[in-house]
Amino acid sequence: MDLKLKNKRAFISGSTKGIGKAIAKTLAEEGAEVIINGRSPESIEKAKKEILKEVPDGNVTGIVCDFSEIATVEKLIEELDEVDILINNIGVFGETDFMEIPDSEWQRFYDVNVMSGVRLSRAFLPKMLKKDWGRIIFISSESGVNIPVEMVHYGMTKTAQLAISRGLAEITKGTNVTVNSVLPGPTFSEGVQEMTGLDEGGDRKKVEEEFFSKARPTSLIQRFAETQEVANMVAYIASPLSSATNGASLRVDGGVVKTIY
Repeated sequence: MDLKLKNKRAFISGSTKGIGKAIAKTLAEEGAEVIINGRSPESIEKAKKEILKEVPDGNVTGIVCDFSEIATVEKLIEELDEVDILINNIGVFGETDFMEIPDSEWQRFYDVNVMSGVRLSRAFLPKMLKKDWGRIIFISSESGVNIPVEMVHYGMTKTAQLAISRGLAEITKGTNVTVNSVLPGPTFSEGVQEMTGLDEGGDRKKVEEEFFSKARPTSLIQRFAETQEVANMVAYIASPLSSATNGASLRVDGGVVKTIY
């Protein structure tokens, strides 16, 4: 299917690995001009080479930005100027007992996971509205609906993204700009591999069986989603073909969230 993304300019925050990199690769395959982001030139160059190895004719560049530092975010916004597609993907997570999370960690999670999308959307949404076309997509999580007891601070930021996304969608009423959220479930990214110890080897099937029997027993697929499966949903929502989808929270969670809506 042609998603009609040729020459659309897309920026994906936090896209040198995991879901972000899979999104970048998929958009590049569809002919979009893709701008990836990482915290160092080395990480960007590595990801760019990996993407272009799979998409040799892809149009991929990168911009360094640490979203915990406001000055670098402002520099990024100035350098980008405008985009057709904004994917708010950058995020930090980690398991910490609620009683042990200091104020500084709550603030760090909020600044990176929430304020990154706020700042980028505030900069680029007006330009999208002016030209009457654009896509803003927040990569939230099923953890924004099912707050995980082992990382309440992370769940809080993912819920906040859903609220912001819906609120911004209201601003686009009557235009060809849309704002949506995508909620991945447990996904086999580098971060999840580190969290489960699979980055150091091990039996994936055994780890999945234990994880989904204890941590996410409501999963219907009973396995980790692949990053590409999430990227497929994002690419469609970024496409002109998704024009009737706005203000939505779209789950790629393997059925973890037990709800009919």
